[in-house]
Amino acid sequence: MTNDNHAVSPFAAGLGCKCPRCGQGKLFSGFLRLAPRCEVCGLDYTFIDAGDGPSIFIIMIAGFIVVGAALVVEIKYQPPFWVHAALWLPLILATTLLPLRVMKSLLIALQYHHRASEGRLIDREPK
Repeated sequence: MTNDNHAVSPFAAGLGCKCPRCGQGKLFSGFLRLAPRCEVCGLDYTFIDAGDGPSIFIIMIAGFIVVGAALVVEIKYQPPFWVHAALWLPLILATTLLPLRVMKSLLIALQYHHRASEGRLIDREPK
């Protein structure tokens, strides 16, 4: 397989939870656990470090949706607290857990596509 980072769209690979190099192999071996390598092209996934990026994006998006909806319902209807719990707990779970895997995969594919890596200082010789 070629090492061309532009052969596969990072969005197609990310949204499909596929290998960022070949776009065919599975990226995950569990819900959020990465496979050790691609079973199709053999890309070693040890370079991947999505960190907290996916969860931060999801928290911000889910927080906006859930808090906004809860405020509207509270101001308009003023339901008891048990109604809030019954409404917002499933919405919180749906808006955080469902997109988390896809967001992690998308950020990994973008990291691979743009050759993102840890920052390094340039060694310069004294003049």
